[in-house]
Amino acid sequence: MHLIETRDLCYSYSTSKAPVLNNINFIAGRKQRIAVLGPNGAGKSTLFRHLNGILQPKSGSVLIKGEPITKANIHEVRKFVGLVFQNPDDQVFSTTVEQDIAFGPYNLGLDEETVAHRVDSVVSMLGLEDLRDRAPHHLSGGEKKRVAIAGVLAMEPQVLILDEPTAGLDPQGVKELSGFLNALPEKFGFTVIYSTHQVDLVPEMADFVYIMEKGEITGYGTPKEIFLQDDLLARAHLELPALPKLIRALQAQGVDIESAYTYQDAEDAFMKAFGKQPVPRKKVEDPLPYGLDLPHTHDHDHEHTADHYHHHHPHQ
Repeated sequence: MHLIETRDLCYSYSTSKAPVLNNINFIAGRKQRIAVLGPNGAGKSTLFRHLNGILQPKSGSVLIKGEPITKANIHEVRKFVGLVFQNPDDQVFSTTVEQDIAFGPYNLGLDEETVAHRVDSVVSMLGLEDLRDRAPHHLSGGEKKRVAIAGVLAMEPQVLILDEPTAGLDPQGVKELSGFLNALPEKFGFTVIYSTHQVDLVPEMADFVYIMEKGEITGYGTPKEIFLQDDLLARAHLELPALPKLIRALQAQGVDIESAYTYQDAEDAFMKAFGKQPVPRKKVEDPLPYGLDLPHTHDHDHEHTADHYHHHHPHQ
């Protein structure tokens, strides 16, 4: 059973007959990092708004832990699936940062002590200690985005969905946020689903990739599988990430170098190409300030396989 599954999901806005989503079959399992790529207008944001019940399908279905979303379970679905919008102003609106983070847990009916604990935990987790008493509208775009993520994490979801999480961030903000999101599946058992136009991030922070064009899923696979398909990338107006692009250009010139997609693998490939031994690496503990008391999910459910996808996705 998948945490999230859509079956032949179709949707169109009342102002247009053209489908915004057309026969979308999407699955997400436990502890996975899933990137959804595609040009503006491909339907990524609309898909995300179906996954926690903000929008309802015109046809097809959305299943959360195998159950369709209904009026009876929508409250539980929104606790289980947290959505961070692209524009933090769409969900950060309280008088202070602390009040904004507490808003969701209070709406769950939790007591003050539990709410305070959750707020303290996510404030520590996202490094917001100095901003607790600040007014959100006085914060920078990157700070607002961290507050929006903190507000969703305080609900303690198992699935975190982020629409363009790195949009508008400076390079340091992108580095910190991507490191933070990368740690969530392994440390706390989250599933993280996000859209991005920054393809260079994808090999470093995705286990699986969906490509969307004009409301349809046109590609699925691991980052390596996706980035080997030049025609697919061109149709979706996507560039090959810089490192594999460079390595492929060198290979075309006859340089004997292994293909690589992540920075670490590329560094090793260059060392070998120059006749050097790759540098042994020790596993480094993540330096981020974690303190969140989140329920760990089970480790045995690594369900999201290409075989299952192709079995259920006849358009492939």
